Amino acid sequence: MKKINMSLTLGLLFFLIVPGVVAAEEQKNELAIVIDDLGNKMEGTEEILSLKVPLTIAIMPFLESTKEDAETAFNKGHEVIVHLPMEPKKGKKSWLGPGAITTDLSDQEIRKRVEKAIEDVPHAVGMNHHMGSKVTENERIMRIVLQVCKEHGLFYLDSKTTGKSVVGKIASELEVPYLENNIFFDDIYTRQHITKQANMLAEKIVKREQLIAIGHVGITGKKMAEVLQEYIPVYQQSADIVRLSELIPGYELIDKGI
Repeated sequence: MKKINMSLTLGLLFFLIVPGVVAAEEQKNELAIVIDDLGNKMEGTEEILSLKVPLTIAIMPFLESTKEDAETAFNKGHEVIVHLPMEPKKGKKSWLGPGAITTDLSDQEIRKRVEKAIEDVPHAVGMNHHMGSKVTENERIMRIVLQVCKEHGLFYLDSKTTGKSVVGKIASELEVPYLENNIFFDDIYTRQHITKQANMLAEKIVKREQLIAIGHVGITGKKMAEVLQEYIPVYQQSADIVRLSELIPGYELIDKGI
């Protein structure tokens, strides 16, 4: 990533902090909505991608509609990230799909798989993990994953599938931009639960400057789309709905090389 021009940065800070220069309009809070598990023609994909707000779409590599979903999401104005399958503490490895990162892999194989996953998802600007509670606690593996992200200029979203994640620690050491999920909409698959979580988010976003929420296509996909359709106007009363990268300080300037 290119360095930010210091004179421009100081100029921007001047306009932000000098009395009388700040615009009168108060800035809204920010909410990033991430939708996981695209890439395999899962239920709710079309409905989610048709929502009229910018979303961050996490797409699994090497699947039937990986490239199609990435292109569609990008063309509709959504942000695309790689949804990299990673080994969980519970469950079968076969549930992960092709190209998964597992704890029995060598350093060389991990790097190779991460590189290929990034190449397979068009327009990706970041990465998060699919499942991954075991891998994201492993410093050896996450150091490799995050180093590859750094080399490709990708940020990382820690979905927080475990409370013992080392992502934040290693990302900070490697100076990789990273974010952390605040709430899952659909960790329980019922419409009642998704609505409960959506309502909780509506309450939180009034008080928090920034929040990140994750939902999924698949089993909950159509329910997720319906609930979002209902709650997006509610969220917009208190917050701007933004792409995930917009929550990273200076990301836009760094990306453009200003």
